[in-house]
Amino acid sequence: MKRSIERVLTTHTGSLPRPPQVVELMLHEQNNPGAEAAELEAAVRRAVADVVAKQVACGLDVINDGEQGRTDYTTHVKDRLTGFDGPSSPPLGTGEPDFPELSAMLAYFASPFQHRPACSGPVEWKDFAALEADIALAKEATAGAGAADVFFTSPSPGQIARYLKNHHYPSEEAYLYALADVMAREYRAIVDAGLVLQLDCPDLALSRHMVFAHLSLEEFRQVITTHVEALNHAVRDIPPERMRMHICWASTQGPHHNDVPLKDIVDIVLKGRPQALSFPGANPRHGHEWKVWKDVKLPDGKIIIPGVIDSTSNFVEHPELVADRIVQYARVVGAQNLIAGVDCGFGTFAGRLQVDSKIVWMKLASLAEGARLASTQLW
Repeated sequence: MKRSIERVLTTHTGSLPRPPQVVELMLHEQNNPGAEAAELEAAVRRAVADVVAKQVACGLDVINDGEQGRTDYTTHVKDRLTGFDGPSSPPLGTGEPDFPELSAMLAYFASPFQHRPACSGPVEWKDFAALEADIALAKEATAGAGAADVFFTSPSPGQIARYLKNHHYPSEEAYLYALADVMAREYRAIVDAGLVLQLDCPDLALSRHMVFAHLSLEEFRQVITTHVEALNHAVRDIPPERMRMHICWASTQGPHHNDVPLKDIVDIVLKGRPQALSFPGANPRHGHEWKVWKDVKLPDGKIIIPGVIDSTSNFVEHPELVADRIVQYARVVGAQNLIAGVDCGFGTFAGRLQVDSKIVWMKLASLAEGARLASTQLW
């Protein structure tokens, strides 16, 4: 990750809105594999070029391909790896059982892509070429963009295990390390292509209430310690400065009242090898947690990427509010150790609409303007 000693850099979390045509073609591909593969490839290529141009126009510094060719940030691996032929698990995070009215609303806006097969056999690569094509497209689209850096997202072993359940390996730990050994090839390919690897690790936070609510806090901490160790095993040969990781408590409009506090997991999360840590910091449940960094010393060489705009709200944050949030963090950890980001993805699941696509770009422009305002206060 590139540090700045002159101004606050900006980025986002990964996924950005997909054009309706891309979503429609993805659905057709899901139901009729290969029938319109060429049309989908062309539509994705146009969409990637478009989101790259829009990121640059908004003033973002560290950009990506917007995950335009994926239905979400995790389950695409089922089509690229062997072993995922088991029964599909129920979708996660699409409802709030304790709040039936909200649950009905969330179900209405749920993504149509819900197939999450269990692991029923050995996990190995079967279509590495699909990843190579994604990387090549991202590099081609961003080559002349003038961005400070380009990142590329990939799910962590723990996140894959959260979505695609284990029905084959003798233990969850064995499954995690099998995934780590296989995904290590993807992680290395991303970095070898000159891109910054973003490891998506929401399992380190949201699985507390979605998967492990029955455990004590200490038992949950032991679980995510194993997840971080498996992650570190997978990226053991990659320089930390070529990586960042993202944690979150789900990109949903739910109450989030059961979210595990950042202070209860941050020491474990910081043991991850990636140099930079991206996390939500703008939404009403976690907006106060900038104060955690008063008590937690940021390890030498680490960078934080706090969300300073919310990814689930159609409010467009005022640039002065964005600047205030940036300055709060910068005065605690140091401006040189900070990149301004977004709470989570704006297009986490294809076909799920939470924020109007036009408003997404307005919010990202406000992020960039807020960073400029903050920079005048910090330098």
